Amino acid sequence: MWTRFKRWFHQWGSPKGFYERSQRWGFWLGLAALILIPAGLVWGLLFAPQDYQQGHSFRIIYFHVPAAMLAQSAYVFMAVAGLVVLVWRMKVAEMMLKSAAPIGATFCFLALFTGAVWGKPTWGTWWVWDARLTSMLILLFLYMGVIALYGAIRDRQIAGRAASVLVLVGVINIPIIKYSVEWWNTLHQPATFKLTEKPAMPVEMWAPLALCALGIYACFAYCLLLRTRNEILEREKRTLWVRKLLTKEVESGV
Repeated sequence: MWTRFKRWFHQWGSPKGFYERSQRWGFWLGLAALILIPAGLVWGLLFAPQDYQQGHSFRIIYFHVPAAMLAQSAYVFMAVAGLVVLVWRMKVAEMMLKSAAPIGATFCFLALFTGAVWGKPTWGTWWVWDARLTSMLILLFLYMGVIALYGAIRDRQIAGRAASVLVLVGVINIPIIKYSVEWWNTLHQPATFKLTEKPAMPVEMWAPLALCALGIYACFAYCLLLRTRNEILEREKRTLWVRKLLTKEVESGV
C-alpha cells in the first residue's frame, strides 16, 4: 500500500502528471461549484426562515461564513504545500502554493467585507478591533505578503522557499482565528455550526449554508487547478511534452 501511495504521490507531483490528471477533475469541480453555489444562495436568501434576533440581515451568512472558512482552509493548504516544498523540493507543490495565494486573499477580503456589511446592522458599526476581525485582517496581510514575495523575487526557487517559510510561520494565526471567540471576550459570535456537534440552527437554515460551503470549496479547487495548470505551462514551456501539447492544440484549432 505504501508503494502505491508513493507512486500516486510522485505521479501527481510531476508537472506533466499533474497537468494530465487534473484536466478531468477540473470539469467536475467547476460543475459542482456552478450548481451548489447558486442553489445554496437561492435557498438561503429566498426560502430560508429569517433569524428571530437579526431578521433578514443574517442572510449574509450564506456567503460570509463559507468565504471565511475557505480563507482559513486555503492558508492551511498553502502551509502544507510549503512544507512539501521545503522538505521534498516538489515543484508542483510550490506552483500550487503560488496559485492558491491570490484565491485565498480574494476570499479573505470578501469575508472581511461581508462581515463589515453584516456588522453594521448587528453591532451598529462597520469595524471594531475585535480579536476575530483583527486576526482575519492579519491573515489577509499574510496572503498579500506571499503575493508580494513572488512579485519582488525574480528567482523562482528562492521566491518559493521564502513564501514557504512565510506561510509556515503565519499558520500560527489560524488557531488564533478559530479560537479567538473562546479565548477573548469578543463581539463576534461563536461558530455557526461544527462538524462534531449538532447544528444549533434548524435544518432549513443550515442546509443551504452547507451547500454554499461545499460550492465555494469546489470553486476554490477548480480555480486552483486552472491557475496551477497555467503555471505549469509557463514554467515548462521549453520541455518537449509542453511543445507537443501546444502544437497539437494549435493544429486542432483549440
